[in-house]
Amino acid sequence: MLRASKNPHADLIDHLGVKVGQGVTGWVAQHKKPVALASNASNDARFQPFKSLPEDHFEAMLCTPILCAGRVVGVINLQHRLSYHHSAEEVRLLSTVGFLVGAEVERARLEMENAELAGRLETRKLVDRAKGILQRDMQMTEDQAYQTMQRESRQRRKTMREIAEAILLTEDMKRMRQEK
Repeated sequence: MLRASKNPHADLIDHLGVKVGQGVTGWVAQHKKPVALASNASNDARFQPFKSLPEDHFEAMLCTPILCAGRVVGVINLQHRLSYHHSAEEVRLLSTVGFLVGAEVERARLEMENAELAGRLETRKLVDRAKGILQRDMQMTEDQAYQTMQRESRQRRKTMREIAEAILLTEDMKRMRQEK
């Protein structure tokens, strides 16, 4: 998945991807080895053009895997408009960068996954509390309360979390009125 680019591709970031083994980038991910193409990169059997990327008009490229604990977490692609022979030192340098960046990329991915799981857990808690209120106030079974919330979610085009928050807000407002 394209995650970053020197050139602005806001519409393609997180939308343009290749499968492992597909194109030069996918080959590098599959084999965990760098590839340096000095010229005619588009003539390489592994090359796959993307019509939406103007950078596909280049002569040379260097691709190295981004590794973390022996697992590929990405690929770095350098492209040159003119023919360019990458020295062994340049290949080693970019491979080292890929190795060093790998741990940070994986850490960021795990943080995002953790935040998503925490959000899902919080939503689950809110939905469960809201179901309890519906069960108590409307004498519904747990299943009926959940189905009611699902129906409202679809009809109002709101998330289950938003429906649950609305039920909880209503409950809080009732409690505040009773306390006065």
